[in-house]
Amino acid sequence: MFIKKTLLSCALTTLLSAGIAFGVSAKTTLKLSHNNDKTHPVHISMQYMADEVKKLTDGEVIIRIYPNSQLGTQRESMELLQAGSLDMAKSNASELETFEASYGAYNLPYLFRNVDHYYRVLVDQEVGQKILASSQGKGFIGLTYYDGGARSFYANKPILSPTDLVGMKIRVQPSPSAVEMIKLMGASPTPLAYGELYTALQQKVVDGAENNPTALTLARHGEVAKYYSQDEHTMIPDVLVIGEKAWAKLTPEQQAALKKAADDSMMYHKDLWVKMIAENVQEAKDKMGVEFIEVEKQPFIDAVKSMHDKALADPTIGEYIKKIDALTPAN
Repeated sequence: MFIKKTLLSCALTTLLSAGIAFGVSAKTTLKLSHNNDKTHPVHISMQYMADEVKKLTDGEVIIRIYPNSQLGTQRESMELLQAGSLDMAKSNASELETFEASYGAYNLPYLFRNVDHYYRVLVDQEVGQKILASSQGKGFIGLTYYDGGARSFYANKPILSPTDLVGMKIRVQPSPSAVEMIKLMGASPTPLAYGELYTALQQKVVDGAENNPTALTLARHGEVAKYYSQDEHTMIPDVLVIGEKAWAKLTPEQQAALKKAADDSMMYHKDLWVKMIAENVQEAKDKMGVEFIEVEKQPFIDAVKSMHDKALADPTIGEYIKKIDALTPAN
């Protein structure tokens, strides 16, 4: 009897360790950090991606999403990711410029002619996809982009031209390009974590900021800044990245499934973004009393022309800028 029990125990142990008994299969769980709340279109799009990759891998790859900076700020998340302590994160081209210079191409003001031109660049193998891969060897790899909208200035006074910015302290992301742009337009750039911006505007630590219209509603900045001046100086994409250590855990088939799910979520996000921007603009107008102001863009374009000239000569991003300029908007 003892021998039979021993043999049965050994057999069960062997089956369990092989992942065969009771239908058990190995799973890889990836933690994804971002700084938006659950109502934000980026979070909804990343949840779509998580659902898709689960389907495509038959439940072998699970993505757990942690919103609202639960695992740290965007910059902290990137540092954790590079160290291998975090698997995935949502950042953007402004912050990623400090980790990989190629992303600086997207931070050039007035780079894109329209939304169609923007998406043509993002999916292009020689520009958008090449930039995603450019950080390989630096601890992370780009997977896909999410539309972050056109960024404009908002404050408690209209900003109709660069002269209106003179003497103002404007919150910017910690990006060399963003800092240079604000200086050229005549204001004082003030790098500040996004989560601190509401209080900084309220207490007049800064005089204004720049972002897409969702900042007014989802982050409630429309409560403390009543004028949104639509100069649309940049269209900087959010970027979904994965740590190289996490990427190496996946089989080639799982890597392909994750890339497909990520790219599909970018196009899902495209439609979602258009709808939500319209809703957020209306909400900011109706419920928060924010005034949206159309501005003449040419004076702003002229103020930062030197950035475009300098970028064309840059050994890292110059070729990307030339290719972006040469790409025509999709039909």
